[in-house]
Amino acid sequence: MEKYRRRFLKQLAGLGGIAGAAGLPMLAQAKSPVRVNDIRLSKNDGYVRLVFDLSENVDHSLFALHSPERVVLDLKNTSMTHGMVDRVVANELLRGIRSGVRNGGSLRVVFDLNSEVTPRSFILGPAGDAGYRLVLDLHGDTTQTSEKPPAKQDLRDVIVAIDAGHGGKDPGAIGKGGTREKTITLQIARRLEKVINTQPGMRAVLTRKDDRFLRLRDRIAKARDHNADLMISLHADSFPDPRARGSSIYALSVDGASSETARLLAENENTSDLLFGDITTDVDDKMVKEVLFDLSLTGTIESSLDVGSVLLKHLGSVNSIHRKHVQQAAFAVLKAPNIPSVLLETAFLSNPREEKKLKTPAHQENVAKAVARGINDYFSRKAPPGTWLSEAASEYRVKGGDTISAIASKFNISADNIRARNALYSNNLDAGQLLKIPVS
Repeated sequence: MEKYRRRFLKQLAGLGGIAGAAGLPMLAQAKSPVRVNDIRLSKNDGYVRLVFDLSENVDHSLFALHSPERVVLDLKNTSMTHGMVDRVVANELLRGIRSGVRNGGSLRVVFDLNSEVTPRSFILGPAGDAGYRLVLDLHGDTTQTSEKPPAKQDLRDVIVAIDAGHGGKDPGAIGKGGTREKTITLQIARRLEKVINTQPGMRAVLTRKDDRFLRLRDRIAKARDHNADLMISLHADSFPDPRARGSSIYALSVDGASSETARLLAENENTSDLLFGDITTDVDDKMVKEVLFDLSLTGTIESSLDVGSVLLKHLGSVNSIHRKHVQQAAFAVLKAPNIPSVLLETAFLSNPREEKKLKTPAHQENVAKAVARGINDYFSRKAPPGTWLSEAASEYRVKGGDTISAIASKFNISADNIRARNALYSNNLDAGQLLKIPVS
């Protein structure tokens, strides 16, 4: 294992990967914009449905405005033929549609309404001759009043699989002070499990609970056995230059590593099976190829990049960031179909200062809380259907002078539930802020 790590570190040293060189420019190819190929409208009992036929999956957001009533749909990095919205015929609910391009290439579509609606949106993947579709439902007041939210007991928790990297005969990186990566990752994993399990709507499971060796595919299998909605693999790496410091997030890449650093790191982490396990490369390669050709994995990678970006934002409050953007490479432990997965390098054990910090319970607790907040932040926006975090009994627009406790009392729910459902980490509220009122 040490031979592979030394080779990896020597290669990585030539990349200028320490914090001082992290700002070196990297060549990147701009992603082509998503195309809106068509818009279709259908009227149903109590609601109007609009279907946007897309060239590929799209990152979008949706919100409502009042006086006058409008619904605004933003589609990131998307283009549409001029005049396409004019084909949609107005009706008793929908007065008209307008569109425009915003800064950064995002497409904004505004729906002018005759009355207040409850908007809902979701993505449909390719099926038969159809490609990706964004479905927007505009529910009128009659539907809103008769529609009952599901009871809390009928909703499940979001499941987070926490994978403590290395273990058993695979120690991982070893710091100058003798600290072993496998020990640090397990300690942080246990703390993260505890923090997550105190948050409403979330439950954590560990891939390993003690000092044991697990093959990479067995880690994936454990996450799948628990029907995990997210998998996060914890690590702490080493580097020849002791000045290298900070946290990094990695996600799976179909097309290859986003940087040479990420590629070499993936090769290094993946060697644990080759050195200590009985992995059959041919079988695994075949399985991986089948997975990579599965369209569902594309959406999984996009979700992984999304949650990774959120985690980096929160980790920045407790540690320096080594790479400001989520890196991508072919990590075997991240190849779990339909489970968004990220690998977190918490810090560098080769940095004496970071090694010392990683050993302290206080810093481990801070890292665990930052990661838990990032996970809650992500799932408060994009929780899977059927989970408590995906539902809301109603919405409430904050008024001047409102407090979380007063709003909780108004709706007869706990303040902790409001915080969890809306990923609130302080008591500060902004007038006009829209809160999801959780199901009780």
